[in-house]
Parts: sequence; structure tokens; C-alpha cells
Amino acid sequence: MKTAKMILAGLAALTALSSASLAQQGLTGTVTRIDRLDGTVSIQLQKPRTESGTVGANSGPAEELKTKVQGNLLNTLHAGDRVKFSITDTGGSKTIGNLERQ
Repeated sequence: MKTAKMILAGLAALTALSSASLAQQGLTGTVTRIDRLDGTVSIQLQKPRTESGTVGANSGPAEELKTKVQGNLLNTLHAGDRVKFSITDTGGSKTIGNLERQ
């Protein structure tokens, strides 16, 4: 029983680490809406490229992300801008911390 608990604890730790690293990796997308009063931005995420002819490839609608932006990054953005960004978890809410226009 102790071995099973140790294995489950290890798997939980690995899952937490992998999800934290995914949140830090760079994402790309296009700004679709800016709400300066609310401090939020909506970004249509760019889908990863799939090989042509892949069986079961889905070209469904792209995912759109609406989240808060740290600092005064909203002042430099306009709808239609292509951006590269990362998402951080601050105080239990996800915010865009690092954002650069492309």
C-alpha cells in the first residue's frame, strides 16, 4: 500500500510540473479584441501545424483566449496584431505576463 501511495504522489508531482511548464511555453496568436476598461485582451490562438494528408486531421475553429494582461501592455496593442506571449498563474488567475508583437 505504501508503494502505491508513493507512485501516485510521484505521478501527481510530474503532472503538476508538466502543466506548469506548458503554461510558461510561448504561444502565438492574433489579437481580436481589447478591453482597456476591464484590462483584458482576447487572442485567437494559432493552431499547431499538422502534416497534410494526416488521417483524422481536424481544421475546426481556432481557440480564443480571453485573459487579463499585466502592466500597461494593453497600451501597445491593436486588434489584428500578431503576438507571441506566455501565460503565468498569479494569485490563482491566469494572466499574460510576457507579450511581444511580431
